[in-house]
Amino acid sequence: MSETASTSAKTPVDFWFDPLCPWAWMTSRWVLEVEKVRDIEVRWHIMSLAVLNEPKLDELPENYRELLTTKAWAPVRVVTAAWQKHGDDVLGPLYTALGTRIHNQGEGPTREAIVGALADVGLPADLIDYADQENFEFDAELRASHKEGIDKVGQDVGTPVIAVPGADGEQLAFFGPVVTPAPKDEDAAKLWDGTLLVASVPGFYEIKRTRTAGPDFSNL
Repeated sequence: MSETASTSAKTPVDFWFDPLCPWAWMTSRWVLEVEKVRDIEVRWHIMSLAVLNEPKLDELPENYRELLTTKAWAPVRVVTAAWQKHGDDVLGPLYTALGTRIHNQGEGPTREAIVGALADVGLPADLIDYADQENFEFDAELRASHKEGIDKVGQDVGTPVIAVPGADGEQLAFFGPVVTPAPKDEDAAKLWDGTLLVASVPGFYEIKRTRTAGPDFSNL
């Protein structure tokens, strides 16, 4: 079988992320584990917690409001600019570089972390200039990508959003799963199979329990 035919036979998995979110980062590393053991192909898309929370900023706790207004915009703006100027293929590698620095290495969403991530994947250093654009050149594209993902699941969720083809040809979409640490090998596959099973049930909306641990990056 040709490489093209093999690739086209894989099930597309659309994944919307904000590089700021540690929980989305955990889920993204899990879905990459799933890619090794199930016949899927992840396609990366951008969403934004800052955009999502714009209508309710005044209702948020002060520390989270400050995070969204002062730190959340820079990483997602730079990723959007890289995507617009260099194409879809840069999204996965740049997200991995950013997440590794921001979360695994504890650098946070700093300018230095973003500059380092750009260098890690060989992207132009001047993309960092988009981090501070008050009138962001690619704002419409960022918001359109965000809307595409969030419209599949509704406003009462966060990041990530995952969408896969359903049996009837329509996409199945869901928020999460929220999990720590990121499962590997067959454990990753079991979680994937179970998630798709419950997501495919008409009228199924939610399973949830209180988080008793923060994101564990130790096995990433």
